[in-house]
Amino acid sequence: MKKKRRYLTATMPDGYVKTIGPTTDTFTHYWRIVAVLENGKTEVFWGHTRSLAEARRKRAPVDEAARIRGWKSFVFEIAELVETPA
Repeated sequence: MKKKRRYLTATMPDGYVKTIGPTTDTFTHYWRIVAVLENGKTEVFWGHTRSLAEARRKRAPVDEAARIRGWKSFVFEIAELVETPA
C-alpha cells in the first residue's frame, strides 16, 4: 500500500510558520536555532525529527556551537508538526 503524501506545518512562538512537504515521512517535531552573530546579523538553522526526544537532543551541542562560532546569543525552539491539507 502506498503511503499518503501530506503536508506538515509548525507554528513557532514568534508566529513564524514552516510547512514541510509533500512528504510520506513520519516527522512529528520541527526545531529551529536563531543565532545572533557578533556583527548583529542572524543565522537560522532548522530541521525536523521523528520524536520530541530526538528534537530535544539537538539542543545539547548548541552551547558548543555558540562558543565555536562566536554567537552573541541564540534561541533554540521546538514546535509540534501538524498535518495540514494540501
